[in-house]
Amino acid sequence: MKLLKSTTPFSFVSFVLMFAVALMWYGCANAPGPDVQAAQLAQSDHKIALDSASQAIIDDYDRYFSREMANTQTPGAAVVIVLDSQIVFIKGYGKRVFGHPEPVDENTVFRIGSLSKGFAGVLTGRLVQENVIHWDDPVQQYYPDFTLRDKAQAKRIRLWHLLSHTTGLPYHAFTNLIEQGYDTHRIISEFFPKAPVCGVEGSFFSYQNVAFCAIEEVMKKATGQTYQELLTNKIFRPAGMRTASCDYSSIRACTDKACPHIRISNTAWVADSISSLYYNSAAAGGVNASIADMGEWLKVLLGYKPEVVSNTTLDKVFTPVVKTGKERRIMPHWIDRDAAAYAMGWRVLQHKSDTIIYHGGFVNGYKGEIAFDRKAKVGICVLFNAATELSGNCIQEFFERWQQKQVKK
Repeated sequence: MKLLKSTTPFSFVSFVLMFAVALMWYGCANAPGPDVQAAQLAQSDHKIALDSASQAIIDDYDRYFSREMANTQTPGAAVVIVLDSQIVFIKGYGKRVFGHPEPVDENTVFRIGSLSKGFAGVLTGRLVQENVIHWDDPVQQYYPDFTLRDKAQAKRIRLWHLLSHTTGLPYHAFTNLIEQGYDTHRIISEFFPKAPVCGVEGSFFSYQNVAFCAIEEVMKKATGQTYQELLTNKIFRPAGMRTASCDYSSIRACTDKACPHIRISNTAWVADSISSLYYNSAAAGGVNASIADMGEWLKVLLGYKPEVVSNTTLDKVFTPVVKTGKERRIMPHWIDRDAAAYAMGWRVLQHKSDTIIYHGGFVNGYKGEIAFDRKAKVGICVLFNAATELSGNCIQEFFERWQQKQVKK
């Protein structure tokens, strides 16, 4: 940009330039810091030199992913791979909107759906670490309106029951009301007292959204801060997640965002609008993030940002609570039914001698996948702006390649 000469005092010119730069940095309302340009600067030197075997695996995965993007006609996606404490691969594929020229890049914001549950588990751990709350605290200690048809069981529900989907409630209890726009507090206070109990707390796994979000009310009562404030101040900002947020207005205001899509034929998609649904249950499905953000998040999860959360806390969050064999199978051609469990907002998958921490997400036409192996110190996250079949294979394809490398050592 060519600057014109001016007789305006230097201090005023400086102010104008600084203001202009600030405007350029501002991208997503309520995000914890400057987004696109700052994130690009932060990520510009992230790549490190890899050994030839690791680089060959990543190059092969990149080729696989590009090929399958074309084969499945997926509108857009983004991938990040973290090894040890470094982002070793980060790339956007396809378009933010099908048929439009704007590409997905590393700072393009997606909705991440139930990948949000992992943030709730770690944030709870952080508050436990700070001695604000405790895993074994009764939910009713902070949230007296939390009750069930079985009053005795409701009194026995602890915080860890919420995060492990072991309250005893039926599968996806009242998720339909979230999708009708009901506030989770209203659902819990009006409908939970009528809810049948299907199993004993702590031992009966049944995936939830509404009950999971009771943790938001617990946190608010314990700290005086909203869930969004806590997540921003204790996770997003200290982790360096510059474009992440967990509210509808932020993604609406974001300029670099991927739109959700609906398939209308084997070869075509149409862009859909971003819905406000599930922002009323932020802990279960309300986080927005770019793939650059998710790279920083993987560093937290692999234990490389102890200032955000300690490894001792992560050990607790990732410890299996209950087997999930009765649930629909996760990656059925790769993971056995009895090799899957649930921890605190995370699935724990056993594949041969490896333990993989995993979660998938789907909301409003977006899909997301995240998985990491703490022992191998490697993790991957993939975000999509469509419910593509590629999402069902991308994690398995990466870890099969990575495990072959370990065998060859």
